[in-house]
Amino acid sequence: MSQVSVVDMTGKKVADTELNDAIFGIEPNTALMHAMVVNYLANQRQGTQSTLTRTEVRGGGRKPWRQKGTGHARQGSIRAPQWTHGGVALGPKPRDYSYTLNKKERRLAMKSALSTKVIDNNIVVVDAIKTEEYKTRSMVEMLKALGAEGKALIVTADADAKVVKSAANIPGVKTATVNTLCVYDILNYDKFIVSSEAVKKIEEVYV
Repeated sequence: MSQVSVVDMTGKKVADTELNDAIFGIEPNTALMHAMVVNYLANQRQGTQSTLTRTEVRGGGRKPWRQKGTGHARQGSIRAPQWTHGGVALGPKPRDYSYTLNKKERRLAMKSALSTKVIDNNIVVVDAIKTEEYKTRSMVEMLKALGAEGKALIVTADADAKVVKSAANIPGVKTATVNTLCVYDILNYDKFIVSSEAVKKIEEVYV
């Protein structure tokens, strides 16, 4: 079991906790983490790009000149791809880029990403992440106290509107819950700030 310190929102140590090595202490699988990141980015693509083919551009209904005897190359339409204002050959059309990886791969990639945060000492366990009012300052002060003023991912067990709204305007900071956590976000942010309750929930889900 990996032992880490539990701190409060002011950065003061309040306890120690042990992280489950089956989730936070495995040998990271770099290839699977890469595959999950590529999968996540592919699934974010809208796939709405579209070019006009020669059948869709305006004009070109008449053969521009006769087939033989003009000295020009034979042409059938002024909207063929080689003409200015012609259609696009083999251009992109709307399509779905999304695909899925199997469950075992997704779980191992998640465990690998969590383990990298422990290995790199970039995980911060907070006893409770909460604020009494909608105030950005409270989140800024917490991040400063925890030494996480750069890119940081704040993870809570359940959605907390006050925490989400208070952190929304801070550049480089994102909030997530255990059920919205993804490998891309874990790897994309430098510091992984997680509440004690969220740690227990992660261990329940991925054990």
